[in-house]
Amino acid sequence: MEDRYIATVDLGTSKLALSVARITGENAEILYYRERPADGVRYGCIYNPTKASIPLKEAIKEAEDELSIKITQVVIGVPRYGVKQEVAGARIERSDSESCISQEEIDAIKSMALDSYPLDDADKQEIYGASAQSFSTDDSINCTESDVVGMPSSELQGNFKVFIGVKKASRNIDIMLNKADVALARKYFLPPLTAEAILNAEEKENGVAIIEMGAGVTSVTIYQGGILRYYYAIPFGGRSITNDIKLECGFTEKLAENVKLGFGACQPEKLLTMSDKILQIIDEENGSDQQLPVKYLSEIITARTREILDAILFKIQESGYADRLRNGVVLTGGCANLAGCANLIKEMSGYTVRIGYPRAKKFSFSGCPGIIETGAVSTVGMLLYAREDRHLNCIEELPAVPETSVPENAPEPAGTPEPEKVSGSVLDQTAWEVRKPEKTRAPKNSKENMLFKWIKKQTQNVVKSGEDFVGGLYDKIEDN
Repeated sequence: MEDRYIATVDLGTSKLALSVARITGENAEILYYRERPADGVRYGCIYNPTKASIPLKEAIKEAEDELSIKITQVVIGVPRYGVKQEVAGARIERSDSESCISQEEIDAIKSMALDSYPLDDADKQEIYGASAQSFSTDDSINCTESDVVGMPSSELQGNFKVFIGVKKASRNIDIMLNKADVALARKYFLPPLTAEAILNAEEKENGVAIIEMGAGVTSVTIYQGGILRYYYAIPFGGRSITNDIKLECGFTEKLAENVKLGFGACQPEKLLTMSDKILQIIDEENGSDQQLPVKYLSEIITARTREILDAILFKIQESGYADRLRNGVVLTGGCANLAGCANLIKEMSGYTVRIGYPRAKKFSFSGCPGIIETGAVSTVGMLLYAREDRHLNCIEELPAVPETSVPENAPEPAGTPEPEKVSGSVLDQTAWEVRKPEKTRAPKNSKENMLFKWIKKQTQNVVKSGEDFVGGLYDKIEDN
């Protein structure tokens, strides 16, 4: 079975992640995953495609050199922020009421609903994705997609959630890829793909809310009855927390980020012995230093984190599914590992909370441990979803450079200059003299003449035998 390759780009507010996976049948092996700082991106949307293309081009070049491949196209996600959801529907009359509904008819009615949906401004909006909510037939209503396939009916009606985004944000992705000299393979709406990477079937069925905290955007995705029911995003995330530390303490953004990652935590009242610690911040440029209590740092972080979570929990209440989340909340994204954040959500909402890592049983990886971190869930989701597209191949393998071999006893090329004689080294001098023995007038059976004959024979056979020629020469000289 011929292998295929998939390359994905996860472009966030603070980072750009490039991955490459080899697909063999149903198996996905992730060969490459690297993160680097992004540029030209705000709230997960590209505002400057030229700036955004520079780190992407560098990332692609680095991956190509390491894997000896040529990346011709990439899979990428559309922005998470600025998306609104609407309801769309479609209905078809079936000519044969005794025939069973097929999956092709389900796909057709979904396309009809999306094509006929009236956008408020078609020049500024486009449909990023859709989720089937329910289907109705002659005898049944509110059926799921899996239930309705195979049922006989004279009509079929479908209801869908449609997710509408900004067209300019999507077009800027095309411009960025064009400037980076790579083609677009697929664009995906990421929330359902993220869910595939971290949720199991029971969680989707019983009801669960995914809170994904990135650097610039925090989103909530709700599943219930196995269906994506709700999605919303706000323009606040880990970078907002970093900015608060920066402004409150007078740090640079880089220092504030490092302090947050190294010592940041929520809920200062639960720090125990850490609350008594004081960080000594030394500015090497001007020699000044500053003291920052860990407890005070935690108070800064907790205040902003509470604000973000308040907004998200309000949206969960507004969705109408707050009382139907039997499996609680799954926290994921780059900020999910902030100490105490999961406990803060549990305290504020009463839900059970777990950290959402990519489900490693669905793929294999080698040499890229970052792929199993919470910040890589979107990457894994894109790889797993793109794996199902049998016609997708993003990589062009470079031909192997043939190894040149020199036949045994091959004559030395004409015109090859003789090596220079290097003085000051017995080893180099002797080796050179062995390759170019001088003529001698010693008697035929003298020790000197016999030594030169032995040297000539060893020179001719050194390639064949693979022996330590120089060492053997020294031994021979000593014997004589």
